[in-house]
Amino acid sequence: MTGQTPQQTMPMNDSYTNQTCDVFIYKESARVVFPIFYFLIFFISLAGNSLVLYITCQKKQKKMNSTTIYLINLAISDTLFTLALPGRITYYIRGFDWPFGDFFCRLTAMVFYCNTYASIAFMTCISIDRYLAMLHRQRCQRLRKTKVVRGICILVWVVVLLETSPLLFKSTLEYRSSHRTCMEFSNFDSYKMAIGLLFACVVGFCFPLGLILCCYSQVSCKLYKTSKENPVANRSGSNSRAKNMILIILLSFVVCFSPYHITIMQFTVRRLYNVPSCDELKTLKMVLQVTVAMMNFNSCLDPIIYFFAIKTYKKRVMSLFKSYISIPASSRSIQENSSSNT
Repeated sequence: MTGQTPQQTMPMNDSYTNQTCDVFIYKESARVVFPIFYFLIFFISLAGNSLVLYITCQKKQKKMNSTTIYLINLAISDTLFTLALPGRITYYIRGFDWPFGDFFCRLTAMVFYCNTYASIAFMTCISIDRYLAMLHRQRCQRLRKTKVVRGICILVWVVVLLETSPLLFKSTLEYRSSHRTCMEFSNFDSYKMAIGLLFACVVGFCFPLGLILCCYSQVSCKLYKTSKENPVANRSGSNSRAKNMILIILLSFVVCFSPYHITIMQFTVRRLYNVPSCDELKTLKMVLQVTVAMMNFNSCLDPIIYFFAIKTYKKRVMSLFKSYISIPASSRSIQENSSSNT
């Protein structure tokens, strides 16, 4: 026995592991797979969220309901995130080599995490809003007024920006032998970082997920009881949309956010007891690249939430789609008429 605590011996092992372990073992395949994947995310997310904002602005309504306000903020968050994707695409094409300097690396990291936890926060707000609308409509009507909802949205942005702004003051650009990495966090395996990440995952992911699960279960129970008591009332489209909206949000959490946060939590818990080996760090880095990509895919799914949540938006999208389909048909009929006249 040396008499030293794990906290005293781990920093030395961490620095040794970071210096000797090269975790970038899949660079060539990443140069092909990730640029294609992130380009698709960029195109789908930018098109979908821009359409959401365009149609919302076209409605020209003085009053918007609480759900619409939350969804608009969600679309704004996703749109800002897509503007940072070209830098990441270039980064992967160059084989994990960041050419845009230290400041833009910090800014990209801040935008990435800001979008992640702003999306989680607004999804949670939407689920709670639907829960209150169905189960406590009269009692909690004040919480769903537009002034209150806008104040909640401002509070969410302030809290998320305060949480992510420290990334602007800490460099995440690292110089390696042949490239400059960005947002790779080589000190990810340190003891203090493990404690911080575990706390962030519990507060930023587990707690919101628990709230969404509670909202969905309560809404489902309410609809089930209503269907038994009055089958006709259960056919209300608004009730079904509320349930489907929370279900889509829940599925988005499971598909996009759960793999990343579960990976982080299980690694950090193990890290509190043992220093990770080089092989473990390599596996972690590979899994994180995949789970981060899945988490970024969430920006493509958010317009689907809007599509099923807002009836007028759904009608507007369908009318736009039908108008674009009908244009070629009408032009063809004009050409056929002109040819017959000649």
